[in-house]
Amino acid sequence: MRYASRLHRLGTETAFAVSLEAKTWANKGHKVYPFHLGDLNLSTPLNIQEAALKHMRDGKTGYCPSEGIPELRDVLSQDVGFRRGVDYTAENVVIQPGGKPTIWKFISAVMDRGDEVLYPNPGYPIYESQIEYQGGVAKPYSYFETDKGFIIDIDQLKASISEKTKALIYNNYQNPTSAASSKDEMEAIAEIAIKHDLWVLADDAYFEIRYDDEPPISIVSIPGMQERTAILYTFSKKYAMTGWRLGGTIGPRKLIHHISQINLNDESCTNHFLQWAMIDALTGDENGSSCILSQLKDRRDAAMKSLNSIEGIQVAVPESTFYIFPNVTKLLNRKGILDIEQFRKKALVETGVSFCTRKHFGRSFPGDENHFIRLAYSAIEIDDIHEGLEKFKAWIVS
Repeated sequence: MRYASRLHRLGTETAFAVSLEAKTWANKGHKVYPFHLGDLNLSTPLNIQEAALKHMRDGKTGYCPSEGIPELRDVLSQDVGFRRGVDYTAENVVIQPGGKPTIWKFISAVMDRGDEVLYPNPGYPIYESQIEYQGGVAKPYSYFETDKGFIIDIDQLKASISEKTKALIYNNYQNPTSAASSKDEMEAIAEIAIKHDLWVLADDAYFEIRYDDEPPISIVSIPGMQERTAILYTFSKKYAMTGWRLGGTIGPRKLIHHISQINLNDESCTNHFLQWAMIDALTGDENGSSCILSQLKDRRDAAMKSLNSIEGIQVAVPESTFYIFPNVTKLLNRKGILDIEQFRKKALVETGVSFCTRKHFGRSFPGDENHFIRLAYSAIEIDDIHEGLEKFKAWIVS
């Protein structure tokens, strides 16, 4: 018997492998400072927990429509549209068991075998994995590092387009770099998509994880983009619900219809009682999500203070997500280490600080000379942020 040949094209989310290494080290009695995984150790707001329990006890435990219950689709369409300055209805929404399913279902719906899909690199590794697994050609576009953060290499993106290019994945408020597009950059992306008649997946997982007073912006607000764009929406980040697995896809009605058919063939439907609970979350008290954001901001500030005290690191303050992506090339040179994975593993063993590297976020470009690590501060307390990064600093200068 043989397995399907396409399995060798299926990638993974390698942050989980780093997490396993960290857990194994901790199980040996060592203290670990978990900067590796974009999880949250904050509690889901109590009103959501109570609402889920209520609806479970009220009998919302059976099958429901594969596209999601109409009541949640309606409420979510209004919330998403209002926050992005566009109009949606329930017919523009399909509910998913998390944010990640939108990626492969979008690709399944718009990409044929041999089509090219542009995706951000460094970026969420599931983009690359799903494009290739489904028989497409993954075409990466890259970022420049500036003193104000990361910006997209628009010229390189334009040069990557061919007659086979079908879609573009765009992750504003980006994992792992925390890059936030300026209005000009977003308009440049939109111009490219419209000119070449591309589908766009707007990965908005961190859309509401913003720390400044400026409202987040979405590419669907640019004329000509709403009709070609699917939004990846997740409740995981805003409400600290990573393990609850609930999200949605918002986009043109015909695309949503096709994705609903995929839902029916894949998981039948998404958790019934939790959908009812999220209506209460979206229409009720926002204090819980505001508290989560406030705590994340305090952790960001603590991590930034410690990181920027290390000679050889200078990081722009990220205004979105819960990641910091410092250039550590000078630190590797100081330690006499040539390989970034060797640097990561030695840091874990010698300091307990666990993090991901550039290599966990897509294949490196030929000729890349700089080394980066990603520090997630969403699952680590402030005292441990300071303590861990002080140990990391001491190790660097030793």
